[in-house]
Amino acid sequence: MGSQANRYKSGVMPYAQMGYWDGDYEPKDTDLIAVFRISPQEGVDPIEAAAAVAGESSTATWTVVWTDRLTACENYRAKAYRVDPVPGAPGQYFSYIAYDLALFEEGSIANLTASIIGNVFGFKPLKALRLEDMRIPVAYLKTFQGPPTGIVVERERLDKFGRPLLGATTKPKLGLSSKNYGRVVYEALRGGLDFVKDDENINSQPFMHWRDRFLYCMEAVNKASAATGEVKGHYLNVTAATMEDMYERADFAKQLGSCIVMIDLVIGYTAIQSMAKWARRNDMILHLHRAGHGTYTRQKTHGISFRVIAKWMRMAGVDHIHAGTVVGKLEGDPNVIKGIYSICRDSFTKRNLEQGVFFDQDWAGLRKLMPVASGGIHAGQMHQLITYLGEDVVLQFGGGTIGHPDGIQAGATANRVALEVMIKARNEGRDIWNEGPQILAEAARWCSPLRAALDTWKDVTFNYQSTDTADFVPTATPA
Repeated sequence: MGSQANRYKSGVMPYAQMGYWDGDYEPKDTDLIAVFRISPQEGVDPIEAAAAVAGESSTATWTVVWTDRLTACENYRAKAYRVDPVPGAPGQYFSYIAYDLALFEEGSIANLTASIIGNVFGFKPLKALRLEDMRIPVAYLKTFQGPPTGIVVERERLDKFGRPLLGATTKPKLGLSSKNYGRVVYEALRGGLDFVKDDENINSQPFMHWRDRFLYCMEAVNKASAATGEVKGHYLNVTAATMEDMYERADFAKQLGSCIVMIDLVIGYTAIQSMAKWARRNDMILHLHRAGHGTYTRQKTHGISFRVIAKWMRMAGVDHIHAGTVVGKLEGDPNVIKGIYSICRDSFTKRNLEQGVFFDQDWAGLRKLMPVASGGIHAGQMHQLITYLGEDVVLQFGGGTIGHPDGIQAGATANRVALEVMIKARNEGRDIWNEGPQILAEAARWCSPLRAALDTWKDVTFNYQSTDTADFVPTATPA
C-alpha cells in the first residue's frame, strides 16, 4: 500500500520507477516489440533513457498524474526490458520495448506510428533516437489488408515468370510535353521492357497536365503490347494534393486500361492505406515510390530504419516498393538490402543480425511485396543484380535505358538481352557472379545494343561507403 501511495504522489520521479522498466519482463506473443538505438545525453543512465522512451511512446508524461489510476495502467504502460550497448559505438544502446496490443487501433499505420515515433523523437534527455526494427504480432498483422495484388498474382496477370521484371523511369523526369513523354514510353516498352514509370515529382505541372500524360502513356502501352505480344504497363503517378484528386486520377487510369498506378511515400500513411483499398477493389497493382525516405532512414543514429518502413508498407498494402540496389547510385549496404528484401518477400522472416533484422517475423499469410531496384544501374551490372537481389524484383534502368547512345529502344533491348542471357546462364548452372562479364561480352558479339551499352557504362561504379550498416560483431564460440 505504501509503495502505491509513493508511486502516485504528486511530483516528478524517474520513468523507471514509474513502471516503464522491467528487466524481468517476458514479452507475450501478442506484444508489439520495438528496438530503438538510443543515445542518451551525458549523465543520463541508459536504463532510465530506455524507460523514458517506453513511457513517452505509450502513456507517460513528465510528471505523475493520478488519472493513471482510472485506467488499467499496468497493462497500458510500455515496458523497456533489455538494454544492450551497440558494438563499436560508445554511448549508444539498443533498447527493447514491449507494447500491449490494446494500445493500437486495428489496421491503422497512422495510429501505430503516432505512438511509436510520436513526441518521443524530440525528447531532450536523448541526443538521438532511431527505430531499428519491430516485431509485429500475428494478431495485429491480421487486421491489415496487405498488398492488394501480391507477387504471385502480379506475375499471373503479366504472364511473366522465372526472371526479374524490367522497368525504366522516364527521363528527363520533368519538362517533357505529354506527346514526347509518350514517345519515350513507347520506345522503352517496344525495345523489351515490361514497365516504364513516372518519377516521384511528375504530377500535373504547367508543361504536362496529368490527363494528357495518362492518355499518351496508355496509347504507348497499347501500341507496344500489340507490337510485342506481351503485357506492358506504365506506372501512372496519381499523387496529388487531395484524396479526391488522387481517386479521380486513379479512376481515369483504370478507365484507360492501365494495370498499375503509382503513389509517393510523402502522401502519408492514411492516404497510402486509402489507395491500397482502392487498388484492391479495382484489381490494380499499386507501386510506391519511397520519395522522402532518405531524410529519416539514412543516418545511423537518428530516424527510422528503412526495414521498418518496409514492414509498415507491406502492412499498409502496396505491391511495389523501392528497396535499394546495392550497386547503384543510392544508399545500399549489401547485408542491409538483403534484410529489407527478405522483409518484403518472405512468408517468415528469420532473425538475422548480420542483415539488421532483430526479430523473427511471421507474416501470417500477408501477400508478398515486390521490391524495386533503381538508381544508377546498367546492363553491365546484370550478374551482380541477379546474384544480390534474386528474381522477384523489378530492375529499373532509367538513365541506363534512355541514355543509350543508339536511342531508347536500343537501350531497352540491351537490358532485356543482358537479363535473358544471364538468367539462361544461371539456369544452366554457371557461376554468373564470376563469369558474368564474360557472359555479357559473349552476348555483345551478336547484340550491338548490348555492346554499345557495355562500352558506354563499363567503368561506371558508385563505390562509396554506406552510411546505414548493420551493427553486427561475430563472436567466436569454443570448439
